[in-house]
Amino acid sequence: MSGRVHFGTSGWTYDHWLGRFYPREERKLSRLQQYARSFRSVEINASFYRMPTPRAMQAWLDETPDDFVFAAKVSRFITHRKRLREPDIHIPIFFPRIFQLKPKLGPLLVQLPPNFRCDMGRLAAFADLLPPHRYAFEFRHESWWSEEVYDYLRSRNLAFCQYHLAGRLSPNVVTADFVYVRLHGPGAAYQGSYDDHTLQDWAAWVGRWRAEGRDVYMYFDNDEKAYAAEDARRMQDLVPA
Repeated sequence: MSGRVHFGTSGWTYDHWLGRFYPREERKLSRLQQYARSFRSVEINASFYRMPTPRAMQAWLDETPDDFVFAAKVSRFITHRKRLREPDIHIPIFFPRIFQLKPKLGPLLVQLPPNFRCDMGRLAAFADLLPPHRYAFEFRHESWWSEEVYDYLRSRNLAFCQYHLAGRLSPNVVTADFVYVRLHGPGAAYQGSYDDHTLQDWAAWVGRWRAEGRDVYMYFDNDEKAYAAEDARRMQDLVPA
């Protein structure tokens, strides 16, 4: 059975998308409702900075179609401030709250800071306490790019997040029954639009992963001039659902 594909952007509340992706004249629909006209998935960026309120999350559920999927970033307090320490304290606080989205909740992204070197003990202690769900790990420090880490992720069905950021491309490694990809822009971080050749290459990989039965989640974070939305649309054209 072919895997499902989920294309979208990282965040959707950008004011500078007005007149480029969101119509200036639209007044009746929220931005999320407008977004959902084009995509069936989004990566929640806000949860990285501040936990969404129960009221906001319920509104998101109400404003999206039944088949819509939210991915979400784990709080930076857990990943950047605590650097995965004290998971027994912080996991029970964050995760039950974000699980309010569970009727439509896709993978949770654990993005680690670029100065956080590989620490297998800390990773394992954190992963051991994670509630059952799909999780992807975005390792910004190259010391995590090792067979030891990949083997551990495979043993737990945790995804190695593939990403492209400021000219830096992570390894093309698959460690779970799903694939998670983040594309932050072809030039400087969060800027520019990907060329056709690059998107066609990614489309070919998506086709391979789908044929293996893996679900694919791909989010564009090059929010400058709404390039993220434009590139996600182009990917949808290249890889029809």
